[in-house]
Amino acid sequence: MSTQASNDNATAASGDAAIPFRLEVVVIPVADPDRAKDFYLGLGWRLDADFADDGYRILQLTPPGSNASIIFGRGVTSAQPGSFDGLLLAVDDIDKARNDLLSRGVEVSEPFHDAGGGLGGGFHMGNKQRASGPHPERRSYATYASFEDSEGNRYVLQEITERLPGRV
Repeated sequence: MSTQASNDNATAASGDAAIPFRLEVVVIPVADPDRAKDFYLGLGWRLDADFADDGYRILQLTPPGSNASIIFGRGVTSAQPGSFDGLLLAVDDIDKARNDLLSRGVEVSEPFHDAGGGLGGGFHMGNKQRASGPHPERRSYATYASFEDSEGNRYVLQEITERLPGRV
C-alpha cells in the first residue's frame, strides 16, 4: 500500500505556482426545498440565499465554521432527490457533534471506524467495512458517524483531531 500526500513545499520548490481551486458549493438533490430548508436551519446552518424566479428556486446554506456551502432547490439539479451519498463534515469531537445533532432531533448512527484500519486501511463511505465504536486508538481521521437529511441524502461526520501535514 502506498500513501501519497500533497507537499506544498515541493510545488513551490519546482517553480510551478499552484492555481488555487477551492471547494465552494455542493449541490444537494431534494424533493421539497422548504422541508430541506427547515431541516438545515434546524441544524443551525446559516441561510445565505433563497431566490425564486418563474418556477426556479435556489437556496444556499452554510454549516457553522465551514467555508463551503450547499445549494438545493427547484430546477437546480437533475439528480434524484435523496441520492446524494457521502458529503463529509469534519468535526473536532464526534461525541459532541453527535449529541448536538441528537438534541436537534436528527437520527445519527453510533460512532464507527473502518474495519480495515481507518486512514491507512481504506476509506468507505457506505456501510461496508464498518466496525462499531470509535477507532481503538482514537486516531485522527478514523472515527465516523452518519446521518440523513430530510430528503434521504447521507452525510458522514469525520472526527479530525490533528490535521495531516500541509492541511489547514
